[in-house]
Amino acid sequence: MYIHETKIKVRYVETDRMGIVHHSNYYSWFEVARGEFITDTGMTYSDMEEEGIMMPVLESSCKYIQAAKYENILIIQAWIHEINGAKAIFNYKVIREKDNTIIATGSTKHAFVNNKFKIVNIKKVKPDIWNKLTHKTK
Repeated sequence: MYIHETKIKVRYVETDRMGIVHHSNYYSWFEVARGEFITDTGMTYSDMEEEGIMMPVLESSCKYIQAAKYENILIIQAWIHEINGAKAIFNYKVIREKDNTIIATGSTKHAFVNNKFKIVNIKKVKPDIWNKLTHKTK
């Protein structure tokens, strides 16, 4: 299984007065890591959209284990947990770099849809995209 790692430094704007990251920011970090995962397959998310394929989020979850704080360097690990012709599930780990502590875990489920938001079988309609995504899952 291929795991992509993205480093993020917590910005002041992402924190509250106590310097603790607001919970909503984790989903933005998941999106960044997912986008970089896709880019690492040899295409960008924009390339997929130009091919008429989008991946809207159907479900998302995050388990908060410890607080991230201002100026922490975080490693966001992203990988495809499950993929079939119609959907992909990405999993995430958020790790504080200085002590290698897992501070959060998460998941997002996505459908493959065309530009009319109709679910498509990516294996059949865009085998090149399927091959790029699944090559990184082995």
